[in-house]
Amino acid sequence: MAEKVLDDKAKAKAAAAKKAGLEKQASKAAGPAFEVNAAGRELPHSAPRLKARYKDAVVPALMERHGLRNPHQVPRLGKIVVNVGVSEARDNIQMLDAAREELALITGQWPQVRRAAKSISNFKLREGMPIGVRVTLRGDHMWEFLDRLITVAIPRIRDFRGLEPRGFDGSGNFNLGLKEQMIFPELKAERVLRQRGMNISFVIDGGRDALSLDLLRELGMPFKQAAAAGRN
Repeated sequence: MAEKVLDDKAKAKAAAAKKAGLEKQASKAAGPAFEVNAAGRELPHSAPRLKARYKDAVVPALMERHGLRNPHQVPRLGKIVVNVGVSEARDNIQMLDAAREELALITGQWPQVRRAAKSISNFKLREGMPIGVRVTLRGDHMWEFLDRLITVAIPRIRDFRGLEPRGFDGSGNFNLGLKEQMIFPELKAERVLRQRGMNISFVIDGGRDALSLDLLRELGMPFKQAAAAGRN
């Protein structure tokens, strides 16, 4: 019995070490890693490029274009949520681990495992079964991810003709669906088990669809021009 307890502790320690190594690798691959002190707190660092652009150029431009008198009336990007569905995890849990590691490399943050809220017999789904992974990005990590998404990942989409602005939900939030994860250069093709899509939600505070569309366009999101003109 004592040997079994020691063996379980060793396995738990090895799993924790693997997770720590993956988090370190993800942070390094996902862009500029902010330095931290001994307590794990981030040290002062320069503001991300898109965050500085929002304050210096986007806010004044939107105030002038829409006749806003107060900077607080300009919509703000509150958070970015990246969801990846892993339906095959019910048959092979290793697919969930692979998706989790890939999303960690893409975002630089360790993902949460999402579980089924209820059982659905037709889909062989039981309550509590893992069905996906999710990352919620805020602050400087959110701005760094958005910068890489706009400047590096989206231009690598095959036959790209611009983003459809129909992904707004009526409250100013925007949802973007991607068909494959290989547009992110952090991933190596030989280590990816299968092609997997994802949904990226841009949660915009205090925005309406028209204002949020202008906000994302000013930040560099490449929406289709004709469709975007029709929404203004």
